[in-house]
Formats: sequence, C-alpha cells, structure tokens
Amino acid sequence: MQLNLKRPIAFFDLETTGINVAKDRIVEIGLIIVNTDNSTKEYRYLVNPTIPIPVESSVIHGIYDEDIKNEPTFKELAPRLYRIFDACDLAGYNSNKFDVPLLVEEFLRVGYNFNTKNRNLLDAFNIFTMFERRDLTSAYKFFCNKTLENAHSALADVKATFEVFKAQVERYDELENDMNSIAELTMRNKNAIDNANRFVMIDNVACFNFGKHKGKTIEEVLKKDMGYYSWIMQGDFPLNTKQVLTEIKDTFQK
Repeated sequence: MQLNLKRPIAFFDLETTGINVAKDRIVEIGLIIVNTDNSTKEYRYLVNPTIPIPVESSVIHGIYDEDIKNEPTFKELAPRLYRIFDACDLAGYNSNKFDVPLLVEEFLRVGYNFNTKNRNLLDAFNIFTMFERRDLTSAYKFFCNKTLENAHSALADVKATFEVFKAQVERYDELENDMNSIAELTMRNKNAIDNANRFVMIDNVACFNFGKHKGKTIEEVLKKDMGYYSWIMQGDFPLNTKQVLTEIKDTFQK
C-alpha cells in the first residue's frame, strides 16, 4: 500500500553500546527515508562510539570494537545525518522510548539542537502492543508472513519495521492513513515534556515526574530550592532533560 504522506518519514533503528540514554552511544544506524511519493532511499552507517562496546551488547548486534575502530564518530557524521533527518517525521520500533531520545542526545553532545517538537513520532511497537503485544520478529511474521532474518542488524530491523508499519496502517481501520493522527494515537505519554519523561504537564503546568518532588510544579520547587536545579544539571540525567529544565526555569525567571 501507499502511505499518505505530507512530508517524508525517516524510519530508523540504532544499535548501541547499551540502553542508558544518558551514557550509551550509537554504533550502527539503519535508515530508510520514505518520500512523499513513497519512493525510498536506504542508508547504513557504522559509528565509532569512542567508548568500549560491552561484550554483552556485541553479542546481541554482532558489532565489536575491532569492527568500528576506523569508522567515523557521531560528531563526524552529525552534519550529514542532520541534513538527512531534516524536515522528516521519525519512525521506528520502540523508537519513542529509546531510539529517538538517544538520537537527540547524540546530536546535543556535538552541538546540534535536534528538535522533535514539530515532528510526528511514529512508533510501530506502540501500534503493535495496542493490538497484538509481540516483539519485532513476531510482528514481522504476523503482519507480513515473513521470517525476520539477521535480527538485530540495524538495516534488517528497520526494513522489517517499515514493512510492518505499512501493513499495520492497511490492517487497522482505527489507523487513518495520516501521520498526524497516528502519532497522536500512539504517543507513549502525551503529557511528557522531555524525552525521558522526567517532567510532565499537569493541568497545563510543568511538574516534576520523579523523586521527592514528583507532582510538584517546577516553578514552585526551584523558587524555593535552586540547588535542586544544580543537582539535576550536574547529575546523570540526559542532556535533553537538562535542556528542557533550563528552558522552563528561564521562563519564570525573566
């Protein structure tokens, strides 16, 4: 089927050194750009993460330190990747929870403010768990009646995700062939302000969503205890979380 697109979609999958968004790094990017006429272009990049890849991660995706020692770093790839992703909605499998936040972090580390606010975030995993609750291999078999070969290779996974997503849109009447409505339907937490879900909107007011101040407004907490802001800024939190908190702080300090 043809997807009804008003702008391109970047279907992508990341293989990484681990699952900590704040600390871990990308080692492989698989990417399919789907243009508004449904034509596609594929990309695959191996990335030197500049940190060792844990063996337990290498066993999963098959990429070892030796394989990427001569590959470009994310900083070196960033200008090219930024251009490729520019003006695209983002899509993947469990991407709203992991791939999108980690991609944003990688861009922020090298000085690129990769904004997701004006993009649709389309997650085939969220669609699947709404209706069937399976992993990508099962989704590929269920929707496409195919066996996923070479699972945990970024490009193989993203190709399967693209096929699954199209089949989902075709199968479910509840999913209009419109990326705005799909993004709205499948958003993981519609009240989240940052990618890590540390801050949420409650009654249209920005509030903490973790720790001792959970449920309290950010403004009331920081006006009483600016040290809490400093603790977060110096702590092991994603750069996106720190950026969002600073933006909120600046609005009531003007």
